[in-house]
Amino acid sequence: MSLSTMILKMSVGLGRTCSIFFLTLLISLPLGLVVALLRRSKNKVISGFFRFIISILRGTPLMLQLLAVTYGPYYLFGFSVSRNKLIPVVIAFAINYAAYFAEIYRGGIESISNGQYEAAEVLGYSKFQTFIGIILPQVVKRILPSITNEIVTLVKDTSLAFTVSYQEMFTIGKQIANSQTSFMPFVVAGVFYYVFNAIVDFVMGKAEKSMDYYN
Repeated sequence: MSLSTMILKMSVGLGRTCSIFFLTLLISLPLGLVVALLRRSKNKVISGFFRFIISILRGTPLMLQLLAVTYGPYYLFGFSVSRNKLIPVVIAFAINYAAYFAEIYRGGIESISNGQYEAAEVLGYSKFQTFIGIILPQVVKRILPSITNEIVTLVKDTSLAFTVSYQEMFTIGKQIANSQTSFMPFVVAGVFYYVFNAIVDFVMGKAEKSMDYYN
């Protein structure tokens, strides 16, 4: 198999890898913020519940969570989540990364001094206005490097979809390597992941520079 044919076949998997990546971010970033706010709830039951959920999601392997979401409903209730494995894969990735993003958000929120809340209250801002207009922009600026690190990790973690036989880039590369008895597909996959992460790093770097005015 020629290199161009190999790249063409693996590009199909690259599209699926991108689907996992973008859908995971689309869901997990806002979900993580919601979970972080619930984690900080003054209600001890709510706060304790989400602390427990986060500890489970961060304390168990993503691979195990992929298997649980994809095959768990069948073994427990006798029905499949979906014939399209992209759905359970994205669900597993989204809830896993939401747990990590939640803790990053929480750390950013708690780094803001109480004086800013008090000043906003004196100026007549509601709690919602204070959070959206004053606190959240500062939080985003502070946590962006940590968010970038998690996003870079997500690019590489998409390869774990092979555990539930979802045909993303790494899985297709592995199949080609086995059939051709060649290491070249893994080299091609490595280059794809590296370029993907280089693009992510560039975009997030631009985002960080665009928020320098908060300094």
